[in-house]
Amino acid sequence: MSVLFSSLRLRELEFHNRVFVSPMCQYSATEGLANAWHLVHLGSRAVGGAALVMVEATAVTPEGRISPGDMGLWSDAHAEALKPIAQFIKAQGAIPGIQLAHAGRKASVDAPWRGGKPLDTASSSWQTVAPSALPFAPGSPVPHALERAEISLVLEAFVAAARRARSAGFEVVELHLAHGYLLHEFLSPLSNQRHDEYGGSLENRARFPRQVAQAVRALWPQHLPVFVRISATDWVEGGWDLAQSIQLARWLREDGIDLIDCSSAGLVGNARVPAGPGYQTPFATAIREQAGIATGAVGLITEPAQAEHIIATGLADVVFMAREFLRDPYWPLRAARELSVEVHWPEQYERAKPR
Repeated sequence: MSVLFSSLRLRELEFHNRVFVSPMCQYSATEGLANAWHLVHLGSRAVGGAALVMVEATAVTPEGRISPGDMGLWSDAHAEALKPIAQFIKAQGAIPGIQLAHAGRKASVDAPWRGGKPLDTASSSWQTVAPSALPFAPGSPVPHALERAEISLVLEAFVAAARRARSAGFEVVELHLAHGYLLHEFLSPLSNQRHDEYGGSLENRARFPRQVAQAVRALWPQHLPVFVRISATDWVEGGWDLAQSIQLARWLREDGIDLIDCSSAGLVGNARVPAGPGYQTPFATAIREQAGIATGAVGLITEPAQAEHIIATGLADVVFMAREFLRDPYWPLRAARELSVEVHWPEQYERAKPR
């Protein structure tokens, strides 16, 4: 009996296995609006057997986009564009999820295949914002340090986006506190050098991310779960680290968050990340054990036996996969075959199912 293909219940929502599609930016939206590319990209992963299909980092304001091609959810028109995607994912037996984000000081850059560099004025760049006026890297624009009233507006934008996400049919919402984007910038002492109630101590640096989590949890239906993605460490001395992540996870559990999606890095460009197969899984294990909350492992998880081991030995509750799903949208079907598990195939594909 495969544990990877066992069901998981969070609140009143049941996932039919433990394989989740991680949010993956496609840099292919127009004015933040989803289109046919997103429907095919996300829909194929639902057809492929994943239990949760998560829409990419979706900006809560236009200025919160990483690039001009990022998905957005700052208007009702954006919710309408996402509705058919959520409906199709659901129709395939998967759970539709969406990640809400604000890029902070890492906003206003070009798509990766065009170099990913900061946009110039001719390319319609915009003013970036952050907890402190500290650029991401040499050559990056200096962000505007958010004032208290502006912080409140960003909070309202997250709440409004969550409301639209539910109206579009999503059943899981994930808040992006990772990869050097705005909420992570508040957490890390490397990017947050404020001297008010949002800076200094760990409790103060966590204040705004927690306010977002509390407000979204209060809005989101009580029978449906809310996830949070964190970078468990900045991989830089003096930065955000695992010990602080564990305390944050304890607070988030008290705030009603249901699962911590455990990634790492992204805050600074010069971090030395020891990447390797499953290299971030120990973060998920430590947070699961010490904070008493469900966790997801992510990062270079590629093989069925590897994923099975993570779940079967209690290292995490689920595995999130990204690049492997780009290589193989039907990875869960292949994994089930390798692990000798009988799983449902779409009726349209049944004639190709190995016997």
